[in-house]
Amino acid sequence: MDLVGGCRAFVSVSETGSFTAGAALARIPQPVASRRIAALERHFGERLFDRSTRRARLTPFGRDVLPAARRLVQLAEAMEHDAKRARQRPVRVAVPATCGVRELAGLAAEARALEIHLEFRAAGPGERAELVRTSEVRAALTAVPAEEAVWSVPLGVAGAALGPSRVVHLETLRAGRSAGPRRCVRIQPEDDVPHVRDRVLRVRDAVGLSPAQVAVADSLTAAAAEVYATEDLLLCSTAQAEELGLPWRPIGELDVARGYEVAAALAEDADRLRTTLREAVGRCLGAGR
Repeated sequence: MDLVGGCRAFVSVSETGSFTAGAALARIPQPVASRRIAALERHFGERLFDRSTRRARLTPFGRDVLPAARRLVQLAEAMEHDAKRARQRPVRVAVPATCGVRELAGLAAEARALEIHLEFRAAGPGERAELVRTSEVRAALTAVPAEEAVWSVPLGVAGAALGPSRVVHLETLRAGRSAGPRRCVRIQPEDDVPHVRDRVLRVRDAVGLSPAQVAVADSLTAAAAEVYATEDLLLCSTAQAEELGLPWRPIGELDVARGYEVAAALAEDADRLRTTLREAVGRCLGAGR
């Protein structure tokens, strides 16, 4: 039987002295309240109310068990409250600093419609997995090689002085190939990971660029400032190039991409991000652009 439901009806009727008023207090129809109390009486093998009068008067047995019934109802209500709070407890997710506000807000709104409450913490690629390990976040979008990734974001170069060519060959940046100062490729912190940075450095060496012509910037802002002020190029995604108002081209000698996976303390959190919210997460990362 529904012991909690029966006790809730029992307590409500005892407090009002009426089956009708007690049912209203318990927010159930009066016949339902009567059935639940009758079931409770059968369960205990004793009458809870004296039905010989117009008011619902407690029997001696009813008075004796009422305190325990109240405790059970209060405990059930507390448990329901705690369960609701647990469902609404935010899932903190470490995300790349490259994720835009608009896209993150869209992800949060889509998750909320599924009763998943997300909060975001922007962090660098080396920090995000550590935040999961130290329980500062429940999940993180971690940087992995593209071939191991759930989401893949192709990279190319953007710059204010790109010509009409549909592809940029890094060997054209070699000293003597063009007049003026040596042009550099700026790598932003999000791409300062071996599976991206080292591949660019190998191409740098293969085409004869100087070491200084491929440099890791302290921040995306610093890298973008150099690109705006000079003819340097920024290694970035198409989404970032659009946000910065810069033309974008793929790299002729290199097919390179960011890759992202989910690290999470709970498998359920990881599955939600990988499957239920996969497309919205991909938009935040710039995947599929």
